[in-house]
Amino acid sequence: MDNLQQVFGCNVFSKAIMKERLSKDTYKKLLRTLDLNEELIPEVAEIVASVMKDWAIEKGATHYTHWFQPMTGKTAEKHDSFIEPTGDGRVIMEFSGKQLIQGEPDASSFPNGGLRATFEARGYTTWDATSPAFVKDHTLYIPTAFCSYSGEALDKKTPLLRSMEAISKQAIRILRLFGDTKIQKVVSTVGPEQEYFVVDKSLFYQRKDLMYTGRTLFGAKPPKGQELDDHYFGAIKDRVHNFMNELDVELWKLGVASKTKHNEVAPAQHEMAPIYTTTNIATDQNQLVMDTLVKVAARHDLACLLHEKPFAGINGSGKHNNWSIGTDKANLLEPGVTPHENAQFLTFLVATIAAVGKYAPLLRLSAASSGNDHRLGANEAPPAIISIFLGEQLTDIINQIKDGALTSCKSATHMDLGVTTLPKFKKDVTDRNRTSPFAFTGNKFEFRMVGSTASIAGPNIILNTIVADVLKDMADELEKAEDFSVRLSSIIERLVKEHSNILFDGDGYDSSWIQEAERRGLPNIKTAVEAIKAFSEPEYIELFERHGVFTEGEVMARQEIMFEEYAKTINIEALTTIQIAKKEILPASLHYASHVASSIKNIQSVVQDADVSAQIEIVAKINSLYLDASTALATLESTLSKTQGIKEMYKRAKAYKFEVYEAMEALRKPCDALEEVVAKSFWPMPTYGDLLFRV
Repeated sequence: MDNLQQVFGCNVFSKAIMKERLSKDTYKKLLRTLDLNEELIPEVAEIVASVMKDWAIEKGATHYTHWFQPMTGKTAEKHDSFIEPTGDGRVIMEFSGKQLIQGEPDASSFPNGGLRATFEARGYTTWDATSPAFVKDHTLYIPTAFCSYSGEALDKKTPLLRSMEAISKQAIRILRLFGDTKIQKVVSTVGPEQEYFVVDKSLFYQRKDLMYTGRTLFGAKPPKGQELDDHYFGAIKDRVHNFMNELDVELWKLGVASKTKHNEVAPAQHEMAPIYTTTNIATDQNQLVMDTLVKVAARHDLACLLHEKPFAGINGSGKHNNWSIGTDKANLLEPGVTPHENAQFLTFLVATIAAVGKYAPLLRLSAASSGNDHRLGANEAPPAIISIFLGEQLTDIINQIKDGALTSCKSATHMDLGVTTLPKFKKDVTDRNRTSPFAFTGNKFEFRMVGSTASIAGPNIILNTIVADVLKDMADELEKAEDFSVRLSSIIERLVKEHSNILFDGDGYDSSWIQEAERRGLPNIKTAVEAIKAFSEPEYIELFERHGVFTEGEVMARQEIMFEEYAKTINIEALTTIQIAKKEILPASLHYASHVASSIKNIQSVVQDADVSAQIEIVAKINSLYLDASTALATLESTLSKTQGIKEMYKRAKAYKFEVYEAMEALRKPCDALEEVVAKSFWPMPTYGDLLFRV
């Protein structure tokens, strides 16, 4: 590999490239858009477009695309070449400011939740200058927002940008009260860790369930799983290591600061983690990470599984969303050496605590999906109950505030392991809690509930908006105060007392926490269906409208899309379950039973009084399980047909969760039992053992 410093960001139209290629005046004007959220001047866009085109062509690009994030949770792109005919049989390479700023994809063919009728097809993409363009696969990718002809946001980027402006606006008000009169922008930042599985590609294509749904719908438990804890942080297999090395290089070229890679808890499970960056860019980059994972894995004859729960009985995959806020000079969630004396830090800390306490159902909503329903609450992921872990030092400070007398904080100590040759090192002031869904980890909050396939736009839209709302209330009150310090202390103490029930530093996996949370009055929203239903509560619609993040119509549209996606996902899973059972598992089981029955006859033809009771028992067991599976299959088909006819989306989604999914599980049980009886040579698909250990 070439020098890493030369490789990193080599395919990104970064600030460094712009500074090098644009005139000082043009670059300065563009920076005002990038750094201060000022409107882009058309003349600047024209110059940038020309320079961007020349740079992209030098990188081998022949096409450009407006790259956007519709409400599918995936990305979308339509490619156009740079060529323009000259009229004499030749072409020139052109790219105007208008082409940079605006595109026009079909808006009716993407999920819109009723915002657009089918015949109303026009939609627009518009350049997001705050996220850098890049070259990939001979194409210039231009990050864009996506809206309808009438101006409604049809994507995930637009409300994310709105939420970033909302939190910046309210945080600036607070900072100015602390005396920072020159502050012009506050940004939220994120470092999203990404968990995933890799399996052999040839085995992947032998599993219809993995191909169609991303998860296994059948599969008996293998003799070995993750019980020995030997995979976590274990030595990385050569094949996977080669894949990871190429993944890093490809991500580095795109400016993604891929920092950490390791084996996760489950066999065949792994994780990568980037260095944090601005939330908008981090969201774009995480979409690139998921896309690159899949493509690079295929080049190594591997298949990357991003589903939250590809395999039953072992850990699923999440996406830890490490969120913070800051200025170009400081992280506003940095405690400092004496956090109990740091009033500014305590203000933003308590605002975040209050926001999560007040709007916990919205945060739960942001992690809601059919895939995550399989994961949340298992012994691998946070429960569906939102709580906050602060650690010993900050919990002690919060308790002092609650008692009305903040005077001290716990200090760091040094660790002595009792071995002379081992150095003494500084011990952190607090431990970590991996069972907490929302944990403070030094100078940021780690939201661990997000699913591995999710766009991180949703969780960060919620986080930015709810914290902005609490900061707004604080600023409204403080700006009227005669004595800022006295009023601030009063507000912080009040918010701590009102929302201290959200703080929990125990084991979130322990069943006793469910009862304790209920006693505290914390919501336990167990399924995605119920979480989605909360989206349209009047208080939440008012919240989003208050900060200009969503209109009521945009909220209702997104709720409709989430219900529809949930129902369609389980519908696909149910159809796949039926097909595999009917065309693969049941025929294979019958074939094996017939084979054993024939062997009984063959044995008896040679030895008439031979004891074939064991073989007869096998046939009887297969026959019994076959009948159970056939009955369950008929029930699933009937339940699915009935559910497909339900018109109202909430009721349909609920039926898919509590009726169709349960019918799928009822069919899976005898089918998995058949796998343990039928000979491997007769079984129609790779087993869990094959998938998890043959990499």
